[in-house]
Amino acid sequence: MINEKWFRSCLLGVVLISAGTLSAQRPVENIDPKAHPNLSQAQHHIQSAYEETEAAQKHYKDDLGGHAQKAKEHLIAADQELKLAAEYADGHHK
Repeated sequence: MINEKWFRSCLLGVVLISAGTLSAQRPVENIDPKAHPNLSQAQHHIQSAYEETEAAQKHYKDDLGGHAQKAKEHLIAADQELKLAAEYADGHHK
């Protein structure tokens, strides 16, 4: 039988590593604007929002209750989803 305390410790470690990996990334503009102009523009806006959020964090010396950091994580995830949407469209709408 798996020790419950050991299992929880391992699970917490995986979650923390995943969160650290996500927060180390930044949104990127990697969608071809000629192939997917709307998705590319949305990705551009996400990158701008990420940069503005970072500016706010600096202005408030990271004292925003963790909410700005969480917003940046959501922006990274949205950026990645847009890239996946473009790749999906490439494979299904030729």
